[in-house]
Amino acid sequence: MNHTVYPEDPYNLGYRRPKSFKTMTDNSISERIIVPLDVPDLETAMSQISQLPNVQFWKVGLELFISAGPPILDHLKAYNKRIFLDLKLHDIPNTMAGACRSAARYGVDLLTLHASAGRPALKAAQRALEEGAAAAGQPLPRAIAVTLLTSLNARELAFDLQVPIELPEYALKMALLAQESGLAGAVCSPQEAQQLRQICGHEFLLVCPGVRPSWGVSGDQQRVMTPQQALQAGANYLVIGRPITQADHPAAAFDRICEDLS
Repeated sequence: MNHTVYPEDPYNLGYRRPKSFKTMTDNSISERIIVPLDVPDLETAMSQISQLPNVQFWKVGLELFISAGPPILDHLKAYNKRIFLDLKLHDIPNTMAGACRSAARYGVDLLTLHASAGRPALKAAQRALEEGAAAAGQPLPRAIAVTLLTSLNARELAFDLQVPIELPEYALKMALLAQESGLAGAVCSPQEAQQLRQICGHEFLLVCPGVRPSWGVSGDQQRVMTPQQALQAGANYLVIGRPITQADHPAAAFDRICEDLS
């Protein structure tokens, strides 16, 4: 299909402006896989996007957002992609509210906050997202709380962070705190997903990093499952990075994961 190349497309990749912002739906397996743009600059990000045309949902984290800023979000929306803005906000309530009010203007699908920021900060953040989205005429981003980073294991939780409860119980407490504060969901290890799904209910969104296909490697993730196991445990979305982006043929790796899940 022919389409217009807009002058603001500096890499001449031929993207289209969407007619309307895409809402959160689960129409296919490919839309449930979120691929992180863990790259240092906009040019590298655009190259990676072009290598993976079938990816519908992209994650923009701290490294790329600090480097490229909001233009990377504009590029993704121009491709009609869904966006997970993974900033893991963690601050006092007033600062969290200000950051979320500003972030709501970007029109992203998901935004992360640390549950450990506490109830007042989470509630202030949710209110500010609603106010910011309404003022900007954008759909409301779904705020999801990070329960515990998947790079941490039970020993580090107990000895380094001095948290005197078991890891699954801590993840559950953080998820319930997020739910009680009005957030849409949580980021959790797939190993905690089944318990969170049973207790938090089916409307609570669960996004799981630490997902690796059986033919992938774990890297620095400590609490991992395969994509099939994570979906069976109750995950709504799977964050899968290096097994796709660092594969010899990234597009083929992404398609293989989708086929395995189908």
